[in-house]
Amino acid sequence: MQISGKNKGPLASIVIPCKNEGPNVKMTTDSILAATPLERVEIIIVDDESADGCCRFLGDNTIYKGVKHLSCPGLGAARARNMGAAAARGEILIFCDAHITVPEGWLEKLLAAFQLPGADAVSPAIGSLDNPAATGYGQTWNERLETVWLPPPHNMAVTPVPLLPGGCLAVRAGAFHRAGGFEGGFLVWGYEDVELSLRLWLFGFNLYLNPAVKILHLFRQRHPYHVSMNHVNYNLLRMAYSHFKEERIAKVQRQVSPGSLVKRVLDGGVLEQRERYFNQRKYDDDWFMNRFGIPF
Repeated sequence: MQISGKNKGPLASIVIPCKNEGPNVKMTTDSILAATPLERVEIIIVDDESADGCCRFLGDNTIYKGVKHLSCPGLGAARARNMGAAAARGEILIFCDAHITVPEGWLEKLLAAFQLPGADAVSPAIGSLDNPAATGYGQTWNERLETVWLPPPHNMAVTPVPLLPGGCLAVRAGAFHRAGGFEGGFLVWGYEDVELSLRLWLFGFNLYLNPAVKILHLFRQRHPYHVSMNHVNYNLLRMAYSHFKEERIAKVQRQVSPGSLVKRVLDGGVLEQRERYFNQRKYDDDWFMNRFGIPF
């Protein structure tokens, strides 16, 4: 396996951000504990200012004594993940939503995909908890830059995909930190997983889907905390200004009718970030869209 194992710390760090998850975060933690060999694995739960006491169960030191519990003051989905990553010691960081279940052997199979030369990030297939037959195999964008799930890969082989879903995303710690982690300028929720996927590809890293592993995810009709379209559109615009050529930025603006959001994005230092990313990246957005046949 292309993982050194030379350090004395954990091989993998499982980072679970949560906010007002009710019983879901306990379900997720219990599932991971039951299905995961915990030698050289650490679990980090980041409570992003939950108001419902969803992490209170972690006070049971007999069952959860090995689980790290961090609290943060409403940082949002991207920065809460970064806080967990900053506390993690594993060679592989595995970001999981707080509303999933995992099968026996999931971790070993997921990590096995890092044997591929140059594999920097890997996700499993993701099915619905309510309808497990409904399964996605990584994601892409359509002509409106909407995220769509991919069908099973040919021969069910480990395969490169444009976008890895944040429900379960494993990435080498070195690649994650060299790319700058999740987008710290994002608001609340939206685009944090696809923006990181795009940036990793542009910076020369390789992302794969491992169909030999399937986890189940609770797909919800609404968030258990306030998310507005302004939050989502702000993040979309920030992603566009960070990575896209001017014609694509204009297309995004036409789709979201941003109004004052553009000024907010520009005031947030995105042009300085754009220049930094353009100097650091190996490929441009045309390469990415052509590489994966994305018609945007």
